[in-house]
Amino acid sequence: MGTLYEDDVIAWSEQQAALLRAGRWELLDRDNIAEEIEDVGKSEKRELQSRQTVLLAHLLKWKYQPGRRGSSWVKTIREQRTAVAEDLVQYPHLKPLLSNPQWLRQVYRRAKMDAEAQTHLQDLPAVLPWTVEQILEPDFFPE
Repeated sequence: MGTLYEDDVIAWSEQQAALLRAGRWELLDRDNIAEEIEDVGKSEKRELQSRQTVLLAHLLKWKYQPGRRGSSWVKTIREQRTAVAEDLVQYPHLKPLLSNPQWLRQVYRRAKMDAEAQTHLQDLPAVLPWTVEQILEPDFFPE
């Protein structure tokens, strides 16, 4: 049997919250608390990455499969743009990621792989063909 943190993270988190509120600093599991706090930021980054990946994959499909365009693609593109915008308002520290070339390359690589897997297209651009401003622009649908 492991530690409470390993066996029941919910019970552990409740215990740690109670210790914090009681000012029982000496009993706190500082290493795991720090790890959990770091994980919150990682989770938000993963969510942003996932939303951008879905958005870019749908923009690629929109551009390179014009005959298959439909309302569900429009809905997905709009939903992801809205969710990204909301994430950036709620977590402004994520905004610099959108201008980080390494972040954009990684997100686009995943989106391209997803779009290729879903469409079987093999001639999608090797690099992101749009600016971040275009991607997030509500009325941008690449022709």
